[in-house]
Amino acid sequence: MSTGWMRVVYWQMAWMIGTVLTLVAFGRHSYELFFLLTVLGLLVIADLTAPSVVQPQWRSRLRTLIVLGLIGFTIVVLHRLLEIQGIAILS
Repeated sequence: MSTGWMRVVYWQMAWMIGTVLTLVAFGRHSYELFFLLTVLGLLVIADLTAPSVVQPQWRSRLRTLIVLGLIGFTIVVLHRLLEIQGIAILS
């Protein structure tokens, strides 16, 4: 039986492989979309694998990873909004 941390890693890898296959199948592959869907998958998996009684120590590391992913998500969304507005700050 795998530990809780490895279970999250296995599910995340399966989510990422499924994301890549889906993006390629629909011809919509881009790094931004892959990153956004990966962060979404991390949020879903973290919620579904959350223990109900005791919080293991590795969950704090997962929370840190989620915060970093959300910061990256915000940067990607802001970059896209600025690109739509015609303002090129990060390019």
